[in-house]
Amino acid sequence: MSEVSSNSHSTELTSQYIAQVTGDLERNAKEQERVGAEIEALQEQLRALRHDHTVLVNMQDALGGPGSTPGAEAAAAPSVPHQVSAEPKQSKGKKAAATGAKKTAPKKPAAKASSVKASTAAAKPTLVELIRGHLEKQTEPRSAAEITTALTQAHPDRSVKTTVVRTTLEGLVAKSHAHRTKQGSSVFYTTAVTSELAPAEPQQETVSD
Repeated sequence: MSEVSSNSHSTELTSQYIAQVTGDLERNAKEQERVGAEIEALQEQLRALRHDHTVLVNMQDALGGPGSTPGAEAAAAPSVPHQVSAEPKQSKGKKAAATGAKKTAPKKPAAKASSVKASTAAAKPTLVELIRGHLEKQTEPRSAAEITTALTQAHPDRSVKTTVVRTTLEGLVAKSHAHRTKQGSSVFYTTAVTSELAPAEPQQETVSD
């Protein structure tokens, strides 16, 4: 009888260990999926920030911002002391010509670079821009799964995952670019513009009364 009881006890322990290990594996897999989705969303945001930075730098150069003016003055400054006493009029003319050449030269490549960047941005917008644009067109709250389905149908060439969309939406909520509402166990999102305009309507009605 003792052998039978010991065997049954070891069998129960083995089954408990199997159940515990199985649960740990499921939790580990879910955690890996969550972290991977956050990494993909952060990489998408980083690419968007780098793209915006490049476009802004090109626009600054094209408009003759502070980055190009000091360089032109520094290039023209050494030629002034050598020609002040001998030919003051010619030195002024040379300085003006040098500064004019420095200012006009970088404009052409900068304009071309900005046009190329603008065309690439128009050709392939970021996931954040797609989600914000989709929310602005909606009149009712949408879930992450509904937004993923709509973006997949509108952009079949892009791989859009629900986990990445949900993480991106949470990032927009954190920046007050979107609002989150919960109905039961489901979470829905709306654009910040729509939700901000909604409370303004009763105020206009009270003023008109």
